[in-house]
Amino acid sequence: MSASGGTRAILAALGANLGIAVTKFIAAFFSGSASMLAEGVHSLADSANQVLLLVGGRRSRRAATAEHPFGYGRSRYVYAFVVAIILFSVGGVFSLYEGVEKVLHPHPLEVVWLPLLVLVISIGLESFSLRTAIKESNHTRGTQSWVQFVRRAKAPELPVVLLEDVAALVGLVLALLGVGLTWLTGNGVWDGLGTIAIGVLLIAVAVILGIEMSSLLVGEGASRADMDRITAAITAGTEVDSIIHAKTLYLGPDELLVAAKVAMAPTVSLADISERIDTIEARIRAAVPVARVIYLEPDVLDPVRRGAGARA
Repeated sequence: MSASGGTRAILAALGANLGIAVTKFIAAFFSGSASMLAEGVHSLADSANQVLLLVGGRRSRRAATAEHPFGYGRSRYVYAFVVAIILFSVGGVFSLYEGVEKVLHPHPLEVVWLPLLVLVISIGLESFSLRTAIKESNHTRGTQSWVQFVRRAKAPELPVVLLEDVAALVGLVLALLGVGLTWLTGNGVWDGLGTIAIGVLLIAVAVILGIEMSSLLVGEGASRADMDRITAAITAGTEVDSIIHAKTLYLGPDELLVAAKVAMAPTVSLADISERIDTIEARIRAAVPVARVIYLEPDVLDPVRRGAGARA
């Protein structure tokens, strides 16, 4: 894990969600609000998700083995994908169930001031968590928009925490509206509708997370900008005549595999080839530091083999 930044954001979110979950469940018990119960389950699910992200980060640091020669870097993607499943099943589906139940069997709320107070305090705590996630994300986001950052980030922790915090804040506002309208109108249907809206929101966020994490699990290559830097690093000197083909793959958020077949003159000696490859690898690592695993295959490219070599 880009240790400091991602871990700080996760711990801030975990602390906020644990405290919020307890107060929400207390408020739901005394008031009978379905929106508060749904929000309590939401915060509990978020807390479990943050623990999973921490566990995934720890497991990803295990040393490579004969069975997993490229290490366990993708463990972070696996655990982030599990987060999406939990958010969908525990948070979203439960909220939908509770909301529909409350709409079909509405009842007035008791001790209304308690859930309203808890929701206002929760909005403040969630805002602090989101502020921490935004601050840490800005260190790596660069000039990307927030949508681009979530879609292109190779480290899953910060995008996951960002989406969870945004969903939590929006969910709190929906719960506040549901409870507030129920209090003003005396009609418990509003509480149920607020709960349904929270469920739909959580399912939407879970689907977005699932899509992004599944793409990382299947395997993504370097960005266009990084690929351009790698290509430039390979061809910057006189070591190779051209690149026949090159492929990249993220073995984990902080480890990029680079494999390329490069054309060299047929008269180059084996010792010279070794020296040239070492020089090119050093340039690639300087240009793209996450390119930690590099395989360069020298080849002789003549006009007859050019077409076949390009398709190899």
